[in-house]
Amino acid sequence: MIQLAAGEEQSPLIPPGPELLVGTIAFAIVFFFFWKKLLPNINKVLEQRREAIEGGIEKAEAAQTEAQSVLEQYKAQLAEARHEAARLRQEAQEQGAQLIAEMRSEGQRQREEIIAAGHAQIAADRKAASQSLRQDVGQLATTLAGKLVGESLEDHARQSRTIDRFLDELEEKAEAAR
Repeated sequence: MIQLAAGEEQSPLIPPGPELLVGTIAFAIVFFFFWKKLLPNINKVLEQRREAIEGGIEKAEAAQTEAQSVLEQYKAQLAEARHEAARLRQEAQEQGAQLIAEMRSEGQRQREEIIAAGHAQIAADRKAASQSLRQDVGQLATTLAGKLVGESLEDHARQSRTIDRFLDELEEKAEAAR
């Protein structure tokens, strides 16, 4: 090291000349190494990261667009399903009302048939009862008349005419009284 004049002190901020020269050369070597070796690798990694980020953003935007379209399709399908459910519900109500109307008309028809059959049965029973009553009354009347007269009135044809005429007169009197 070179000694400076006896009265001058060296500034602590400024290094001595040879150290400054060696430091500058060392800095240039390190800078050249960084510039040639590390800087391209760093730029390459940064570029890959930028592309990955941009690709990720593009993928995210594409996924978001696709998700939006799927959501719209889902909403459309849901609206269509609701519409179809409402239509099916309406059809079921109409079919139910139609079935109820058919059942009522069938019930009414069966009721009318039962009533008609009942009236016919009553008329047939009335006719049978009247016929049976005529025979019973005729036999009783013949027996009674035979006992009153004192002889047998067993001629069936004459007996039947007499009984029928008597009962017809009774029926006419009953109808006239009403």
